[in-house]
Amino acid sequence: MKVLVTGSSGFIGQALAQRLKAENWKVLGIDRRPGPSTNFLCDILDAKQLLETIQACAPDALVHLAARIDIDEKADVSGYPANVEGVRNVIDAVRSTPSIKRTVWTSSQLVCRVDYAPKSDTDYNPDSSYGRSKVLTEQTVREQDGGATQWCLARPTTVWGPGMSAHYQRFLRMIQRGYYFHIGREPLLKSFSYVGNITHQYLQLLKADPDRIHRKTLYLADYEPLDLVAWGDAFQRALRARPIPRMPVPLARAMAYSGDAAIALGLRQFPLTSRRLKNILTEYQFDLTATEAICGSLPSTFQQGIDETVEWFNNLSQPKA
Repeated sequence: MKVLVTGSSGFIGQALAQRLKAENWKVLGIDRRPGPSTNFLCDILDAKQLLETIQACAPDALVHLAARIDIDEKADVSGYPANVEGVRNVIDAVRSTPSIKRTVWTSSQLVCRVDYAPKSDTDYNPDSSYGRSKVLTEQTVREQDGGATQWCLARPTTVWGPGMSAHYQRFLRMIQRGYYFHIGREPLLKSFSYVGNITHQYLQLLKADPDRIHRKTLYLADYEPLDLVAWGDAFQRALRARPIPRMPVPLARAMAYSGDAAIALGLRQFPLTSRRLKNILTEYQFDLTATEAICGSLPSTFQQGIDETVEWFNNLSQPKA
């Protein structure tokens, strides 16, 4: 089986390519940036080159991961063309490539704000331009019937593990240096995804019988919610850092207001803003019954994820020979 992965230089893309290769799949990667899993440099906004590349690959299946994924509070949807025009280009190329029988289209949990429980797959309530751009991703896939393939939409939640973004590397570095703090005194339960588990889920979506995935929308996350406090404490122990202190919520809100003001004045980064604080304090758990029925048990435990992530993180700090 030959599978083409768009966004193959990204966090999930690289991990998925490694998982598929370990399962003896032939994997080809497309990305506008070079990377160990990228075979073809191609921007999905270049419709002509994209069509030529996908037709030349002639894969049996395609996993679409390429997207702009940051949340820019100053941008509107037009600032996320990869999530709109890029998706249309990929669908057009898929429709023109007869070898492709199955596609998995990646959306996001943020098609709804984190404190909103959707009543259906098309009940949207985003609170960011990124979220709105992913709503357009989903609407395009549905309107175009996934490029006339067996298709499903995947909504990953927050993904963590080896290879994760600079933002989460800073989180680990803050714990390591004793600068990180918990907010409040209560557990904070969230449906997070360990990268080794989400790649397993993508693999199972590619292998499942067509009637189990076709035209379905599935959240991808670990089946047991993660306690944000226990997560931080587990990293603290693995990194041999000092215990993580707790900050009262009112003090955190005051810091968040200061962060809002700093961002408004043009500072690009600040440790805490009102949006970030809300995301931290808002619990969310998704019904993963349908996903579990298709994908089965997950390969990595919570502690395995912690250990593998800390090993990767420590290796980042090692001087290169």
